[in-house]
Amino acid sequence: MSKDTTEQEAVYSRLRQAIMVGAIEPGTHLTMRGLAAAMNLSPTPIREALRRLNSEHAIELLPNRRMTVPVMTLGRFEELVSLRIALEVHAAARSVRYISDVVIDEMQQIDLRMDRALVNDDLDALTILNHQFHRKLYAANPYQVAIPVIESVWLQLGPFQRQVVKGINEFYKVDRHREIVAALQSRDVAALMTATENDIKEGVVESGKRLLTLMSEPA
Repeated sequence: MSKDTTEQEAVYSRLRQAIMVGAIEPGTHLTMRGLAAAMNLSPTPIREALRRLNSEHAIELLPNRRMTVPVMTLGRFEELVSLRIALEVHAAARSVRYISDVVIDEMQQIDLRMDRALVNDDLDALTILNHQFHRKLYAANPYQVAIPVIESVWLQLGPFQRQVVKGINEFYKVDRHREIVAALQSRDVAALMTATENDIKEGVVESGKRLLTLMSEPA
């Protein structure tokens, strides 16, 4: 792999992660010159990274050649959430037959780290660990092909979800991750599917819908 290719991959991964965890807010305008200066790089790897992120619908090209992180709408949010539920419930169910006690233990450790991030109000760590928890489960299936598609949905939801998550404790009254782990320990596919769906729905979905409804109302 050439130096240029390695640099392009590093820039793409860095920007993609920032968008996925919501570190860049919806409506933020991006320029190649500004990003190149901030990252101390030439515009070439920035241009390629932005092209790839645009193809994943993580950023939007504007008529003035500027770029922006898309602002969420209620219809798009509902579509992305419905897609996320369908994909992740499927991926979870397909992984049960391949799950091991080692993987379950690793998921429990990730969930404990999430508890600490929640106490510390560390939203970046909380989001990253949540992705790790779910990715660990879905990747147990050696034949899975869903993770890249699931990550594309996470990428499109990330900036808006960070907007919603304020006073985050209200979203974790019930630890659905513990329900997921319990279902895995008993190899209960139906319980796992229910817990996975509830985990997604009870995260920031209802609050997201309320916020978008308020944003769409005339002043």
